[in-house]
Amino acid sequence: MIRECKSVRSVYGQTLVELGKQNKNIVVLDADLSCSTQTQLFAKEFPERFFNAGIAEQDLMTTAAGLACTGKIPFVSTFAMFATGRAWEQIRNTICYSNFNVKIAATHGGITVGEDGASHQALEDIALMRNIPNMTVIVPADALQTKQAVEYAAQYNGPVYIRIARTSLPDIFDEKDYKFSFKANIIKEGCDVSLITNGETLVETIDCAKMLSDIGINAEVIDVPVVKPIDKETIITSAKKTNKVITIENHSIIGGLGTAVCEILSENYPVRIYRIGINDIFGQSGKANELMDFYGLNANKLTQKIMGLLK
Repeated sequence: MIRECKSVRSVYGQTLVELGKQNKNIVVLDADLSCSTQTQLFAKEFPERFFNAGIAEQDLMTTAAGLACTGKIPFVSTFAMFATGRAWEQIRNTICYSNFNVKIAATHGGITVGEDGASHQALEDIALMRNIPNMTVIVPADALQTKQAVEYAAQYNGPVYIRIARTSLPDIFDEKDYKFSFKANIIKEGCDVSLITNGETLVETIDCAKMLSDIGINAEVIDVPVVKPIDKETIITSAKKTNKVITIENHSIIGGLGTAVCEILSENYPVRIYRIGINDIFGQSGKANELMDFYGLNANKLTQKIMGLLK
């Protein structure tokens, strides 16, 4: 299905500028990737409040922690692979252990990083962040949800990790009736199977649900933008209604959204669950849409997979 798409990275950069005008305590840090992360927009508007740490991600995080100690609200950006992988110890021991008010907005997560290949495709970032105490983990699915998530993070007191897609995404939510919160969003009600997703795979799951409807399968679609703290109630309620749950994510099936859902339901309402995502493998180079197809994450491949599972 063809849709007009928006750069969520540009939305992130623009939102930082808006927030910077409202609050002089907001500062932005980057690791020599400000063109890619779009923090360059903030740097142009507020050069005295922008800090380029260079390719030194550990220093980037500890500097942000120091700024938070002085009452600043640091937004830290780099690629998800380097933010969560290279600087994990600093995030755990320096930021989260002290519950410092640092916001990590990492771009280029998931298989859709594309041609940069396995070394840059963070398939483990959600798992790495959600297992650290005090960390809030958010995975927005479109431009509006990204904007509101960043705005929420700015006023929320504590560490936040926001995964921002490299790809441009179509609008899903309407500004008139959407307000970001920690609650999951029921995009479509259904009774045959619960499809639980977030981020870039939400639009694919919505299209998949339409294809399933054409063959008589009424799928419930749930968007979970906040992976931690996760909305247990909505997930349990949906599982009780359908008794079949499938999670879909642009992330390893180990440790991410699928694992979080398994943890909830195994303890509260055990049902059959199937996780669709990147299996226990590394990614590879290729165009984003080709990789989504190869790893079975576009609407057509999801529909085929789910039909097979439900049989």
